Amino acid sequence: MDTYQIIQEDQIEVLLEEGKKASKAEVMEIIEKSRDCYGLSLEEAAILLQIEDDEVLSHMFDAARYIKEKIYGNRIVIFAPLYTSNECTNNCLYCGFRVANKQLHRRTLGVEEIVHEAQAIEKQGHKRILMVCGEDHRKTHVQHIVDAVKAVYQGADIRRINVNAAPMPVEDFKKLKEAGIGTFQIFQETYHRETYKKMHPSGSKADYDYRLTAIERALEAGIDDFGIGVLLGLYDYRFDVLATLMHAQYMDERYSVGPHTISIPRLRPALDSALSETPYPVSDQDFRKIVAVYRLTVPYTGIILSTREKAELRDELLNLGVSQISAGSKTNPGGYEEDDREATQFETSDERSLDEMLQVICEQGHLPSFCTACYRANRTGAAFMELAKDAHIHEFCQPNAILTFKENLVHFGSEETKAKGEQMIDQELEKIDNDKVKKETQERLKRIEKGERDLYF
Repeated sequence: MDTYQIIQEDQIEVLLEEGKKASKAEVMEIIEKSRDCYGLSLEEAAILLQIEDDEVLSHMFDAARYIKEKIYGNRIVIFAPLYTSNECTNNCLYCGFRVANKQLHRRTLGVEEIVHEAQAIEKQGHKRILMVCGEDHRKTHVQHIVDAVKAVYQGADIRRINVNAAPMPVEDFKKLKEAGIGTFQIFQETYHRETYKKMHPSGSKADYDYRLTAIERALEAGIDDFGIGVLLGLYDYRFDVLATLMHAQYMDERYSVGPHTISIPRLRPALDSALSETPYPVSDQDFRKIVAVYRLTVPYTGIILSTREKAELRDELLNLGVSQISAGSKTNPGGYEEDDREATQFETSDERSLDEMLQVICEQGHLPSFCTACYRANRTGAAFMELAKDAHIHEFCQPNAILTFKENLVHFGSEETKAKGEQMIDQELEKIDNDKVKKETQERLKRIEKGERDLYF
């Protein structure tokens, strides 16, 4: 396979240059078109990435809110990361885990320790985790991940485990599939080859092409949900965002499955990073624009926001198209049971607990969701894409979000969160148009109050 045909750098540069020539009227027409929720072309996305006019940006932000509401409703899916290891053989210049960092406290958790971490996450009220592993094939080989996934499913009430790990061959991806993972997540970090080479001078991660094609091997192995993204700040965000969209378009056209999620991490300070400053700083306003462009261009895709960002901006971005957030996160192995700051991958900015985040989400008029139903009802891959692209996924998401939030309130919510949560649930019940579904949801809420768990449509 010619990977240069997947990410065509020359074409990206041409599209971005041409995008500068669009008139204000043309830009406004593209924004209005996006409200149909069928997505935009790369040419149109390139034009939107060039917007600097505050008035036009405001119109785009309004469109992003509208599209997110139409596709996903007002729900916000919540998860927590679980780091199993910070041992790594790569030397990524921006990362605290890089092999050249001699100050980092290195640690790989055993299976029992991983289960304890999952149980600590569960006690916060979480039901889905993102399992993250350093890239040291001697320590974090596929069997390490498989054993961890199986043990967590057995030892904690965690219902969905997504995995962020190094690229691997099809045979290993099949083992992950058999273990029952959800989404396989892998970031290219930057799609710009020259910058990629500079940022990854040694280790297996230096192989740009093997990393780029990892999700195709995952699909071949039967893992049909994948997540992609770049580390914003390594290169010009306009190039990397458009390249991410080009990658998404390629996968959708070739395999009929676009990315289940796109993550939007911004470069953050890390212990003993080799970068003294961010090479291509991304302002808060540019960050807002990035979220909106993703939402308008690939409306079916979930947008993930981590605790890298400060609390105020995270709260604001919930209204601009973000559909999944982490909460109460720790970025070091064993971090939920012990807080070792010198074992972390990067600094986090939002230190609020899950309970605090639930209150904020409700106050903003959003519905917190701990739903994992699609993965167990086989609404994944192409089946999920069809529902999302036709805006029907909301019909399942709404009642399932209500039920999972109710379960969280019953077992984990503080009195203040319960009060705000119950008010939100009453409001959301009224939004269910199907009388039969509404009645059944109300019946299941009563069953949850009596102690039943894991009820979903």
